[in-house]
Amino acid sequence: MNNSEMLNRIFAEDKYGFYMERYFNNLLAVERKRSERSRKHFLLMLIDISKIIIAEQGPFIGKISNALETSTRDIDTKGWYKNKKILGIIFTEFQKGCWNILVTKIKTNIAHMLKPEIANAIEISWIDFPQEHDNQIHEQGTSAVDLYKSQDLETIASKAGVFAKRSIDLIGSLFGIVLFSPFFIVIPILIKITSKGPVFFRQQRAGKGGANFSFLKFRSMYFNNDATIHKDFVTDFIKGKIKETVDGRKLVFKIKNDPRVTPIGRFLRKTSLDEIPQFFNVLLGNMSLVGPRPSIPYEVEQWELWHRRRMLVVKPGITGLWQVEGRSSLTFDNMVRLDLQYIKKCSFFLDIKLLIKTPFMLVKGAY
Repeated sequence: MNNSEMLNRIFAEDKYGFYMERYFNNLLAVERKRSERSRKHFLLMLIDISKIIIAEQGPFIGKISNALETSTRDIDTKGWYKNKKILGIIFTEFQKGCWNILVTKIKTNIAHMLKPEIANAIEISWIDFPQEHDNQIHEQGTSAVDLYKSQDLETIASKAGVFAKRSIDLIGSLFGIVLFSPFFIVIPILIKITSKGPVFFRQQRAGKGGANFSFLKFRSMYFNNDATIHKDFVTDFIKGKIKETVDGRKLVFKIKNDPRVTPIGRFLRKTSLDEIPQFFNVLLGNMSLVGPRPSIPYEVEQWELWHRRRMLVVKPGITGLWQVEGRSSLTFDNMVRLDLQYIKKCSFFLDIKLLIKTPFMLVKGAY
C-alpha cells in the first residue's frame, strides 16, 4: 500500500474505526464484483441501529465497536452501510457453515454490552454473495432489507438524473412515432400480403430489475415458429462457442439464413425498421431510448452472475453503447462489458451522443 492509499484509508474512517459510508460501499462494490466472477462467497452483515434514539450517540456506538472488536477478525471490513443508521461488515474467506455461529456470537456480544431494551431494538441481517437467486437475505430486519433491495451499488440516479433521462425518452419516443408514422401504414401492409399472422410481434423480455414486460416489434418471422433454433444459438453464443462469422466478425444474436425469417422480415431486420414499435415501449416506460438491449428470459437463464448487473439499475434501451461501438463484432462478454461501462458513465450528454450516432450505424445496415 503506497502513502496515498494509506492516507485515503485513514481519512475514510471515523474515530471508532468504521469506514465512512461512501468508502465502505465502494469496497463492497469491488468485493461483490469479485465474488460474481470467482464464485467465492463472502458475507455482508448489516446491523441496523436506526430505531434507537439516543441523545448521546457516541458512547453507544463505542460499545457497538467494542462488541464487534471481540467477534470479528482484522481482515473483516467494517463501515457505515448507511451513515449513523446501518453498520456493515464484510466477511471474506469464511466457511458458509460457520455463519450461524458467527451471527450468534455477535448478537451475544452486543447484548452483553448494551441494556436489553436497546439490544433488542437492533436488527441484524446478513446476505450471502454471490447470490445465485434473488433475495437471499436471512434473519432480516425490514429496514436493512428494504435498503438493500432499493439501493444498487452502481445506481445512476445521481449521475444521469432520472427526470432528465425520462424527459429525453418521452420527447424522443413521441418524435420517433410521428417521424416514422408513414411506416406504420406501409410495413403492416407488406407484412400482411407476404405472410400469415399478426402485424406485431409481442414477446416477454427482461426489463429493469429482471421484471418482465411485453416487448413490441414488427413481425419479421413466420407465425408460430419454433424458438428452439434461437435458444440453442444464444446458449452457444453466451458460452462463447459460436465460431461462425460474417466478413471476419462474430454475429451478435443473429442467425445467418434463419429459416424462421420471412423475405420482408430480412429487409426489416437489415434496416432495423422492425424496431420502430419499441418507441411505444419507451413511451409506456418499459424501455428507454438508450440502455442495454432487453433479453429474453431463456437468455437470462444462461448468464453468469456478473452479467446480471446490466439489468439491475437501468431500463433496457432501443440503442446503446455496444450497438454504436461494436454492432455485430462483439462477443457476448464484451457486449456486457460495454453495457456496464454505459451504466457507470451514464449521463444526459452520453445519451444524446449515442442517439446522434445511431442513425449513422443504421445506414451501414445490420446483420
